[in-house]
Amino acid sequence: MHDRSDDSEAMPRFPSPGAGRRFLLLQGPHGPFFARLGAMLRASGAQVWRVGFNMGDRVFWPDRASYVPWRGRPEDWAEGCAALMERHAITDLVLYGDTRPIHAQAVELARARGITVHVFEEGYLRPYWVTYERGGSNGYSRLMGMTLPRMRAALANAAEDIPDAPAVWGDLRQHVFYGALYHFFVMAANRGYRNFRPHRSIPVVQEFRLYLQRLLLMPLHRLERWRATRTIRHGGFPYHLVLLQLEHDASFRSHSSFASMTEFIVLVMEGFARGAPGHHHLVFKAHPLEDGRAAIAATIAREAARLGLSGRVHHVRGGKLAGLLNHARTAVTVNSTAAQQALWRGLPLKAFGQAVYNLPEFVSDQPLPEFFAAPRRPDARGYRDYRRFLLETSQIVGGFYSARGRRELLRQVVDMMLAPQDPYDALIEGCAAPRQQLRLVT
Repeated sequence: MHDRSDDSEAMPRFPSPGAGRRFLLLQGPHGPFFARLGAMLRASGAQVWRVGFNMGDRVFWPDRASYVPWRGRPEDWAEGCAALMERHAITDLVLYGDTRPIHAQAVELARARGITVHVFEEGYLRPYWVTYERGGSNGYSRLMGMTLPRMRAALANAAEDIPDAPAVWGDLRQHVFYGALYHFFVMAANRGYRNFRPHRSIPVVQEFRLYLQRLLLMPLHRLERWRATRTIRHGGFPYHLVLLQLEHDASFRSHSSFASMTEFIVLVMEGFARGAPGHHHLVFKAHPLEDGRAAIAATIAREAARLGLSGRVHHVRGGKLAGLLNHARTAVTVNSTAAQQALWRGLPLKAFGQAVYNLPEFVSDQPLPEFFAAPRRPDARGYRDYRRFLLETSQIVGGFYSARGRRELLRQVVDMMLAPQDPYDALIEGCAAPRQQLRLVT
């Protein structure tokens, strides 16, 4: 009788895909995503360490053996990070966003040492996708140097069908909950990290209060949003939609020339007053996570009165975007990823900051008054190809904050991190793995 156990011992074994890889994780999205990611990287054969800068980081990293607390001063971080990289012979650096000071310094050190930099971000095609890139994201993404013809050439062997544009934000409640929980631990139990300094300008106590306020006021905000949206939908007037961003958002701060959202609002309203037909209206759509730290509503009301636009300007507090986009004439933004939903619908788009979609085929170069008076439409076919390129490369099905979203994301992204090519080169060279299909299940 044939002895299968002998055959099993004689069969060659493929090495674990993570063997020899040594990952250093810095700060990730609020919640358990980085812990799940680290566990799966270890299962692949890699070694993993996580640097924690405060108690919020520690709480969401249960493996104490691989946790490295950083208790030094911010000005000593570059030297400390370099020492960590040398001590553990790091091959891969993983972080969420690449512009906060501790991450920007780490990226610079990694590049000088030939360490692969893995960057996670909110999806360029959110909410049902997240972004995974190497080297940088947003204004530092490799997409910034790519042309539409090059993307089209890379799509020669890619799938033809792509999912429809999502109509909802996604796991917003979980996002707000984990943000509040994270800042609670930083506020209440951070004695071991006395040198910690948040990368945002407001104190941690105020950050926690704003997150808590968002959670408690969600029912009231929902009512305000319903009233404002009903007025717009039943008003029967043409309108232009302004996609606002968080004033403290890294993409707004690092990849635009505006110092505040107030500057952008004033610019848009003055352009609208000079160029838009008298029967047109202007709708400002706030970011779903806007928490009141910027005086957006007051600024809009003040400028509307100053410019004689009262009654023609509306402010919608967060909520779903699709219903407003479906009836809008144009969209205006600094560099919000929500602009991609406008492009998917073929709406004329005006953008003022660096963005991965800011290509001449898609974004208008008209002066703002002229744009409101007679906007030019984007290249719709070109945008479909661009969007398909993103879905075949850096946009991964899933999310950071809900359990279902994390499961979907981890099914694919770990293999992409362990692959020799980054997502863009993998498609260009014709060796990209098949992509998961989006499943809209509850």
